[in-house]
Amino acid sequence: MRRMTLTEFANQKGQTKAASLLGMAQSALNKAIHSGRDIRVTKQKDGSFTAEEVRPFPSRTKPQAA
Repeated sequence: MRRMTLTEFANQKGQTKAASLLGMAQSALNKAIHSGRDIRVTKQKDGSFTAEEVRPFPSRTKPQAA
C-alpha cells in the first residue's frame, strides 16, 4: 500500500480521474485541495483507492453546517 497527499494523487491522475477513483465530484476534490485539508490517499492491494483526513484530536474547530 502506498500513501500520498490528495494533491499528489490529483497531480498524478488529473483531478477528474482522481475524483472518479475516490467516488466524488471533481469540484469537491478541487475544494478540498484548495482549502488546505490534510487528506491522504492510499492505494489498496486490490488497486482501489481510499482517502482519509488527518485531523488533531480533539478538534478545536466546529464542523461547518451543511
